[in-house]
Amino acid sequence: MLVGGFLVNVGSFSVYPYMAVLLRERMDMRMAQVGVVLGLATLVQFAGAPVTAAVAERVGLQRSLVVALVLYSLGGGAFLAGEGIPALTIAGLLLISGGGSLYSPAYRSYLVHGAGSEQRPRLVSAGNAAGNLGIALGPVVGALLIQRPGEMFAVVTAVYTGVAVGHVFLRRERRAEDAPAVEPFRRMLHGLAVPPFVVTALTFCVHMQFYQYLSSYAQGRVDTLIFGVAMMGYSLILVLVQPLVAQRVERMGYPAAMAIGFGCLAAGMVAFAGGNGLTIMAGVAAISVGSAVLFLKNDLEALARSRRSATVVFGQQRLAIGVGSFLSGVVGGTVYGLFERGGYLPGFWLVVAAQCVLYPVLMSAGRRWAGRRGPAPESST
Repeated sequence: MLVGGFLVNVGSFSVYPYMAVLLRERMDMRMAQVGVVLGLATLVQFAGAPVTAAVAERVGLQRSLVVALVLYSLGGGAFLAGEGIPALTIAGLLLISGGGSLYSPAYRSYLVHGAGSEQRPRLVSAGNAAGNLGIALGPVVGALLIQRPGEMFAVVTAVYTGVAVGHVFLRRERRAEDAPAVEPFRRMLHGLAVPPFVVTALTFCVHMQFYQYLSSYAQGRVDTLIFGVAMMGYSLILVLVQPLVAQRVERMGYPAAMAIGFGCLAAGMVAFAGGNGLTIMAGVAAISVGSAVLFLKNDLEALARSRRSATVVFGQQRLAIGVGSFLSGVVGGTVYGLFERGGYLPGFWLVVAAQCVLYPVLMSAGRRWAGRRGPAPESST
């Protein structure tokens, strides 16, 4: 499973960091239009996760993983054929987004299936580490092949197909006797852990502005291969840091985790405004540390605060990611375009940094307001 999570992300992130550039070149889109397309794609990928998580509970995690990889493979094939038919590029993006919507909750639930609460931090961080290692290698593979899109998409399709074949041989999971009952689809959001949901949405609202628009910003400022190495470094730091701090992050209070995580994200965005290779690499490093804390803490808090199955909880968390990513794509693309037309793109990153400072303050104020209205919800921290 860890190898599969690694390879799936190698394929996806060979393409995704450069998608804004590819859409502009293949379809002659303005950045605001690119933002809408990317926002819709991420909304499909993440907003459908509560539904796909419920489907995975019914048909089985192993079967869901295989179906997801078939969608991934079809998406890679559409990318490959899309050079002459630009609309196929968007179709490929949507197919891969649909595959990711089904794959992620099933993958993460398969990893923690049957595990006790004391084992979850290690397993969740191991799954994240495998995925982040794939995210680390993907941009470098993409940087080497970006000038030859046909070869890039052929490699991506081959990776997806190979992983799909491998997943056919995974052992099917057994349902534990004390597992939560499978509930109707209408109750997909029942038992939603609201604070982790909101914080996850805010986390990805700012994080995806970094991941979606940094490649366009870096063009002409940083060599493509150096940019790919910087993005690889981002994920490698996640791979190294998150398992090391997993137990500490679990014991940490949520406000402290938000202060550390969003503080690092703000520092990284300010560094991007410097506009050269050194400041961009420093910013990427700071963001990776903040992401390591926030991503893990958000998931652990969601698992601790909800009585639903891990599959459903991860599906709900993916919906939060989708909401944040959609806002990032739609709003972020428009704001990026405004600063681009105004001739001062570094200002875009300062606006994103201000959001990173504002969100923990708003969450703290909301927590105090909720505390005055009634007792706070139970938490493990």
